[in-house]
Amino acid sequence: MEIGVHTPPLADESLEGALSYLAELGVDAIEPGVGGHPGQAHLPRDEHLDDEGAQQEVRNALEEYDMRISALATHNNPLHPDAERADEADTELREAIELASQLEVGVVTCFSGLPAGGPNDEVPNWITAPWPPEHDEALAYQWERAIDYWSDLDDYADERGVDIAIEMHPNMLVYEPHGMARLREGTGDRIGANFDPSHLYWQGITITDAIRYLGERDAIHHFHAKDTKIYDAQAREKGVLDTTAYDDEPNRSWLFRSVGYGHGEAHWKDVVSTLRMVGYDGALSIEHEDSLTSSREGLEKAIDLLDRAVFETQPGEAYWAE
Repeated sequence: MEIGVHTPPLADESLEGALSYLAELGVDAIEPGVGGHPGQAHLPRDEHLDDEGAQQEVRNALEEYDMRISALATHNNPLHPDAERADEADTELREAIELASQLEVGVVTCFSGLPAGGPNDEVPNWITAPWPPEHDEALAYQWERAIDYWSDLDDYADERGVDIAIEMHPNMLVYEPHGMARLREGTGDRIGANFDPSHLYWQGITITDAIRYLGERDAIHHFHAKDTKIYDAQAREKGVLDTTAYDDEPNRSWLFRSVGYGHGEAHWKDVVSTLRMVGYDGALSIEHEDSLTSSREGLEKAIDLLDRAVFETQPGEAYWAE
């Protein structure tokens, strides 16, 4: 199991500068953005796609710092009702898959996207209850669109030997493990989870149970190491579906936190152990979005904790059971 870093917090550094900094901290893998919300500061897609020379420079830099790419990231909404925005997101995603294949990276991380509630609507519609009945009808429409789109993407990715790892995220159609399993069952095995616990904590989901649920379905393609802290004083008054601005920290029901600042070291050791139980042995890619600390300090503290939690060797024989 490896410690990785999703690199947007280091956007002020060159790729080589980010690799040098992270290598000194003992990081094994990076997850650079190649479009969408993560941007593409360290791996501009149009500069590297179909360019063997540019790709070789990336390979050389990775080799110099004994690093690998765990995934390419492009988080956007390919199901957006605005055709231009949907096409842009779709192009980003397909080109990310193509680039991943050329770089021999096995995973692209993304969102499921979110359609409108009907063919004549103009904005995405996140539906969280089946009543009144028109909401249930809208949800059925959304799933029909999603299954059609992601079935085609599953074929596209399979032809290129790349897995698609979808982050379960609010304001997206897939935001919890049962929705993730439904999408995978309706499309194909290339579709799976970029398991990010941060969005599951505040929904009241038990992370180790969710890992087991998706792990039993061989549906975890990548993992984000990101924590969340629920602030009970606010949550008791307004619940956790909180639209308060992220930078208004004292008034939010929950905040994204650096690993260890939402849940302690023992919890993260349970997470790592459960991932191993279900056969996941890839990167724990730290996604830093903690507004109470700087990017570098938050990353360094997360790396320090995970370094004590991850297993570096394979399990030995259970000699005591023989």
